[in-house]
Parts: sequence; structure tokens; C-alpha cells
Amino acid sequence: MQFKLVQKEVIPKLQFTSKIPIKQHPDLLKQIKKATVLGNSHRRKVGIFFHDDDGLKKVETTIWASGKKFICLKGGVWVPIERLTEVRF
Repeated sequence: MQFKLVQKEVIPKLQFTSKIPIKQHPDLLKQIKKATVLGNSHRRKVGIFFHDDDGLKKVETTIWASGKKFICLKGGVWVPIERLTEVRF
């Protein structure tokens, strides 16, 4: 898996406009839920793999909240769930 490691501060500058098919981990929603608990309870960072319009990226940070369409990272950075591929602990 080829990815570019990015800092969470650059995510708001990334584009998520094109409709590209994303292969998501079958347990992605469970991974998000577990990562949110770890982020809030233990301030534990996780590896979040996602696609922007330019390709696969990875960020290592905490997930503070999740909804139906987005996750919120530390610092108020939002990433669309439809663009996530996997969350690694």
C-alpha cells in the first residue's frame, strides 16, 4: 500500500471533490468507534488512511468525534468517512 504521510494541519487544504470508488475495510465503522473512545479516554493516536483527490494519505492523530458522514480529528479537522479506507491502532 503506497501512501503519503501528512500532518493533520494540511488536511483542510486537501480536496475531496471527485467521486472515486474507495475500498473500505469491512470493519471500518467499528474501527472509527474504537478510535474515538481511545482518543477521548486515553488521547491515543491512531493511523488513519484516507483518499483525497490526489491519492492515498495517512495521518497519525486522535479521533475526537464521529458522525454519519465525517470524523473530527484533534484541532477541529474534518475528514469524510466515505474517503476513509482503514483506521489502524
